[in-house]
Amino acid sequence: MIYIPDSLLERWLLEDIQGGDLTTRTLGFGSRSGQMVFSHRQGGCVSGLECARRMLKRLDLQIDFAVRDGEVVALGGLLLTATGPAQALHQGWKAVQNVLEWSCGVADYVYQMQQRMRQFVPEGHIACTRKTIPGTKLLAMQAVLNGGGIIHRAGCAETVLLFASHRRFCRDPQDWKAMIATLRREAPEKAIVVEADNLQEAEAALKARPDVLQLDKFTPAEVLQVQAIAAQLAPECRLSVAGGITLATVEDFARTGIALLVTSAPYYAQPADISVVISPMDD
Repeated sequence: MIYIPDSLLERWLLEDIQGGDLTTRTLGFGSRSGQMVFSHRQGGCVSGLECARRMLKRLDLQIDFAVRDGEVVALGGLLLTATGPAQALHQGWKAVQNVLEWSCGVADYVYQMQQRMRQFVPEGHIACTRKTIPGTKLLAMQAVLNGGGIIHRAGCAETVLLFASHRRFCRDPQDWKAMIATLRREAPEKAIVVEADNLQEAEAALKARPDVLQLDKFTPAEVLQVQAIAAQLAPECRLSVAGGITLATVEDFARTGIALLVTSAPYYAQPADISVVISPMDD
C-alpha cells in the first residue's frame, strides 16, 4: 500500500471547496440528508477508492459501500456510496470524482497492458517509470500497483541506472567495464542496470556484463538482435525495453519474449468515466 498522508487529501479537497458550495448554501438545503453514488460507466480495473473514502470521511460523511482498489468492476458497476448532509456531499463531489477518474484511468491502462503482455510472457511485468505528472506521484504509484504493474524506479536514489548522460561525465564514456566495475564496488547491494541507445552500445554494454541491460527506443526487430547477442556474450544478463511501450505496441514487444517492459504511457491514459448521482433522502 502506498502511504498517502491526510495533508495531501485535504489539499485535494481544498482545491475545490475553499469557500464551501455556494449554490447549496444559497438555496438553503445544506442540512438536508442525501446520498451520493459513484459508478463506473465503462467498467475496468479501479484505483483511488481508499483515497476517496478517506476524503469523504474528512467531511463527516458516512461511507455505506466501497469496492476495493485493484478490483475489476463491470460496465456501470457501483464503486462507492456515501450519505450525509447535502452541503458536505456537494463539497466532496468533484474533488473525489477527479481522483477516481484519473486513478481508474491509469490503473485500467496498466491492467490492460499487463493482460496483453501475459498472453505471450506469462511471468512478464509492466513497469512504470518515475516520469509521473507533477503532483500525482503517490496516486500514480498506487494506481500502477492496483493495475497489476510494478514501479520501475520511485526515485533516482532507489536503483543504479547508468544513462548516457552519466557516461559523458566519466573519464572514458566508452569504457563500460570500468564504469560497471566502479558501480559494483561502490554500490555493492544494488543490481547494476545500464541503458543502451543503439545496437553498438548494447553490444559494448553486454561485454561488460551488467545485471540488467535496458534498451531505450529499440524496435522489436532490434530487440531480437540484442537477444541473440546477449545469449552469446552475457546469458545471465536480463533485458528490459523502454520507450514506445503503449497499449497499442505492447503485444509487439511482448512477442519478443522480453519479461520487463518499461513505460510512462499509463500516466496519460484517458480518464475513466465516473458517474456521480446525488439525491435527497427521506427526512
